[in-house]
Amino acid sequence: MVSRVLVPMDDSAVATQALQYALDVHPDAEITVLHVVGTPSSMMGRAASLALADDFEESATEFAKPVLDAARDVAADNDAEISTEVMTGHPARAILDRAEDFDAIVMGAHGGELVDRLIVGNVARTVFRRSPVPVTSVR
Repeated sequence: MVSRVLVPMDDSAVATQALQYALDVHPDAEITVLHVVGTPSSMMGRAASLALADDFEESATEFAKPVLDAARDVAADNDAEISTEVMTGHPARAILDRAEDFDAIVMGAHGGELVDRLIVGNVARTVFRRSPVPVTSVR
């Protein structure tokens, strides 16, 4: 029986579909939505602005707010409660770091950014290959 589900989310439609799937298929499970804010680099677009922040963790939490608010809205529409978490770093590594605390992962097949689609879901592929728990991919 699946009692704890991790749902990594970004701001993509497929991530929202993954959360909806998790709520539908695992209605009695404790669902945690995880948003990973990439660490700042010259290649990371919006996350690069975090390097200038006085409090990196607080800024990362603020950066994640729209995604987590949308996740809470989906849960509320389903009369469900979810937990939310924010981590920083490489998304696949962060997801895998949390995976062993859950019975399953439900995630979108790729992220919302065009670069994610061109890489054909590199984060999802890494999680599929290395996860210690079952992973369900939602398209």
